[in-house]
Amino acid sequence: MADSLASQIITAIGGPENVRSLTHCATRLRFELADASKVDQNALEHMKGVLGAVPQSGDRFQVVIGGGVATVYENIMHLPEMANAGAASASGEGQKSNADVKAEARSKARGKVAWLDSFFEYLADSFRPILGVLLGASIIIALVNLLISLNVIPNDEASAGWVFVKAIWKGVFYFLPIMVAYNASKKLKVDPWLGGAIMAILMTPQFTSLIDAKTTTCVENAALGTKSCTANIFGIPMALSDYSGNVFVPLLMAAVLALVYHGLKKIIPESVQLVFVPFFCMIIVGALTAFIIGPIGVWVGNGLGVGLAWMNTHAPFIFAIIIPLLYPFLVPLGLHWPLNALMLMNIQTLGYDFIQGPMGVWNFACFGATAGVLFIAVRDKDKDMRQTALGALAAGLLGGVSEPSLYGIHLRYKLVYKRMLVGCGLGGVVIAVLGWLFPSVTAAGQTVHGVTTTAFAFTSLLTIPVFDQMWVYAVSIAVSFLTSFFLIITFDYRTPEQKAEVLARAAADQKAAAPAVEAKEAAPAAAATATATATKTEASAAAAAATTVVNAPVAGHVIALDETGDPVFASRALGEGVGIQPTDSEVVAPVSGVLQTVAETGHAFGIKTDDGVEVLVHVGIDTVKMNGEGFAVKVKADERVNAGDPLVSVDFAKVKDAGYSTTTLMTVLNTAALTSVTPKTGIDVKAGDEVIDIQR
Repeated sequence: MADSLASQIITAIGGPENVRSLTHCATRLRFELADASKVDQNALEHMKGVLGAVPQSGDRFQVVIGGGVATVYENIMHLPEMANAGAASASGEGQKSNADVKAEARSKARGKVAWLDSFFEYLADSFRPILGVLLGASIIIALVNLLISLNVIPNDEASAGWVFVKAIWKGVFYFLPIMVAYNASKKLKVDPWLGGAIMAILMTPQFTSLIDAKTTTCVENAALGTKSCTANIFGIPMALSDYSGNVFVPLLMAAVLALVYHGLKKIIPESVQLVFVPFFCMIIVGALTAFIIGPIGVWVGNGLGVGLAWMNTHAPFIFAIIIPLLYPFLVPLGLHWPLNALMLMNIQTLGYDFIQGPMGVWNFACFGATAGVLFIAVRDKDKDMRQTALGALAAGLLGGVSEPSLYGIHLRYKLVYKRMLVGCGLGGVVIAVLGWLFPSVTAAGQTVHGVTTTAFAFTSLLTIPVFDQMWVYAVSIAVSFLTSFFLIITFDYRTPEQKAEVLARAAADQKAAAPAVEAKEAAPAAAATATATATKTEASAAAAAATTVVNAPVAGHVIALDETGDPVFASRALGEGVGIQPTDSEVVAPVSGVLQTVAETGHAFGIKTDDGVEVLVHVGIDTVKMNGEGFAVKVKADERVNAGDPLVSVDFAKVKDAGYSTTTLMTVLNTAALTSVTPKTGIDVKAGDEVIDIQR
């Protein structure tokens, strides 16, 4: 019986003894490890049920699962070998909680800028646990708005039924500060109930009633359409605000609470901490929050909101284009959380948000790219990618969640970003132009250039109705989706070698499923594509000089692919060929033709001859991880080269020092479309000597 996915993950992560703590967010398992070097990342990335494996700074590691992450997490935590890992005991005594272990371990993890890593982790962990309720509330809002627009239900604030429906989703956003305070306090190793209780002080009917007190004075704020009030509390002025939906105040409050809480625990005897630490924290931090932290948080949130609103009003084109182009880089790093907080703050202060419209453009460009990948996977009978893309697309279109697409596909195939960013940019232009020509009108009668919404919504198909000027938003996201989709299916998302490997695997799967099929139908590498290409170019190929040999791209000793140590090349998934142990630093073109592929890192080159022979030169093994260091590339993609023209100069000493093999591999990708491809091995050659014979 095969090991479960949970067991396979723990084995690949380095075993239970390597796990310091384990938590999960909406789509990812988040490990704190004793030693990240023990992780078998390749095994994780090719594991069925895993969308991606992402190393983090220090010894942190993320395994992307998708929507079923909670089930996988539970299965892992119930493994016998994980009995004492990452969870508190049932009594809660004598052991640290999961959050405490996680926080302690992460405090030891350091990236290049440790304090910045910690700051964004603080923001992210303050919101991650409530993503589910935020998503649920946003879908309720969208469905209600859709039913209102279709006149199925009346938009009647006086109706008891309408008030009840509104309360279902309004409760999430009204009490959001308490939820954020709970999570933020937990992140800082403070009693989370204490953080939630202090934030609740500012949301009680007693506190909010101070606005109507006789000693309270109020001033109208024309810019925000609100009023600011000041109450007299024991002779001390206190600025009053509506804290419902505010996220900056609980984040600031929790940070101050952590200082006070841990300070008190140092000076108060342990035997009475249970009583007096919460007692003093509620008095000290409660007063600080009401008098100082709360007004500062509101001021900061208002300032950022007004600043972005000014940019959206006076430079809407720049704003609407920059947001979709930034998000693809912010989300993988977790740097999008401050913008999410600003969206919530805008709704609370301005009464509407203008960031989510352009953000939706990025999301649908992302989903369009995933749809393109799914189309190609179906066409190429790539079963694994079909499952990955289908799950990621469903999570995106129905839930507005981009992580399964990013970690499962986009960050693994770098060409996706080049196609997707075009969709982001074009969608941004469309929403900027249409948003300017057809502005929104807020409930307060303000004219806003751009797409707005009065609700925080995950941008999915289900939440389109929450946006004002819904048709403008729908057109914009459709443009971004279709642009990315057609660019992916037109130009593909894989390099030639990645494509050939997929086609070879698909051919092997077909052979295993139908053993009676003739051997030619199960040919590896890129048989179907190569045959189609050969058919289309038959007439022109006849006129071209026939390619009968492939020359050595570098001087050295020639070995068989089986001896190179690379299982992919040894399997002939990328065609028949040779490996050369180099004695020179200059790598040259082995044939004349057009460079279809030039890796940015300089480690791989794909050349197609005039008569259709496709040759791959791969310099070293795993040298892509050197990120181009030691590689001086001499050519560009789509450039024509003659046999012997220099491709790249390589510092092979640096490659060895980095711990990688210098063996240069060369294969004929479309071997299956040729009569024979015969390597000459066991000889010493100079660059330009014949090492492969070809018969058409």
